[in-house]
Amino acid sequence: MLQAVLKFSGLLLVVVCCVFTLHILALYLLDLPLFADRIVSCYIVNYVLAFIIYVVMLGLRHKYLNQLGFIFMFGSFLKFIVFFIVFYPFFKIDGNISKTEFAAFFIPYAVCLIIEISSLSKWLNKSGKNP
Repeated sequence: MLQAVLKFSGLLLVVVCCVFTLHILALYLLDLPLFADRIVSCYIVNYVLAFIIYVVMLGLRHKYLNQLGFIFMFGSFLKFIVFFIVFYPFFKIDGNISKTEFAAFFIPYAVCLIIEISSLSKWLNKSGKNP
């Protein structure tokens, strides 16, 4: 289990850092503020939540194999709760959510979600072949 967690966290960290760098580069090229919209917090929070959800699911895979889909959905729900509690109030201060604010949260959310689903489906398929 430790090997799977380390592999996942390493992969997630590398991908998130690369996407963050590209995101900052795009903001720079578009002459937009680089570290506005709580972009660093958005990337860190999405990384941490994806890591926690992965570890929880990996830890519960034997005991709750039939409920893993619901556990994953609960994890996604938790991410939205965190968004509405932590980020939404700051994004709505001026009355609307700008494209850069949306991108600051949604890009790391989508990247982490894709890595999560990809990694989880790999070990679920592997565990389905070797019960």
